[in-house]
Amino acid sequence: MTSLQKLFGLEGKTALVTGGTRGIGQAMATALAEAGADVLLVQRDESNTETLSAIQAIGRKSQIYIADLSSQASITALIPKIIADGHQIDILLNCGGIQKRHPAHEFPDEDWNEVLQVNLTTVFTLCRDVGAHMLSRETDARGRRGKIINIASLLSFQGGITVPAYAASKGGVAQVTKAFCNEWAKEGINVNAIAPGYIATEMNTALINDLNRADSILSRIPDGRWGKPEDFCGSVVFLASPASDYISGECLVVDGGYLAR
Repeated sequence: MTSLQKLFGLEGKTALVTGGTRGIGQAMATALAEAGADVLLVQRDESNTETLSAIQAIGRKSQIYIADLSSQASITALIPKIIADGHQIDILLNCGGIQKRHPAHEFPDEDWNEVLQVNLTTVFTLCRDVGAHMLSRETDARGRRGKIINIASLLSFQGGITVPAYAASKGGVAQVTKAFCNEWAKEGINVNAIAPGYIATEMNTALINDLNRADSILSRIPDGRWGKPEDFCGSVVFLASPASDYISGECLVVDGGYLAR
């Protein structure tokens, strides 16, 4: 193995991934496996085995853990269960998220609460609990204990339209990433985020079908296209690997240049 392969390799590591059944999360979970990691998938149920099968076909171990990201009790019980099963979590990828759209003056309390629970409180809880697990063990030869990667958004920086709960949650993800970094970087835990731009996935179906909005968005992307899930394979492997050991508290924007315009 070359020094460059070692720098970006994840052999011997175990990643815990939420939101890995489709879209960006599926692409990133598979990329981690291709880089050498075994992958534990957090899913609502076991009906979708596509990502599990893809990871196993690569030759890596994978297992589904059932949890409801909208239930605080379910998420609080998750990490103790995984640890009790004998797993060591080296990489946490928080990709699970939901979207609710309403005019701001009509936004329902129940939708606000659900979006904040799934997109922010669950992220906080998993960071806290996995971080405590990482802190409980010795550092490796590089002085590291683990990598945490949260999925932020362009709406970590902007307000959006008809998505106040999503914007609030993703702004919170960017800030909680920095907060954990400030305490844990010196302890050998890298906490970073990836902020996707406008990506052609199911979550953005409403935007894609709104031709006026879709055209205005595309006209602002210097790269000239909407993003694809596979555009995130490199960034997630980079932040999960030794190549990013001195990067902490960063929100890496992957948007085809959208924010630059």
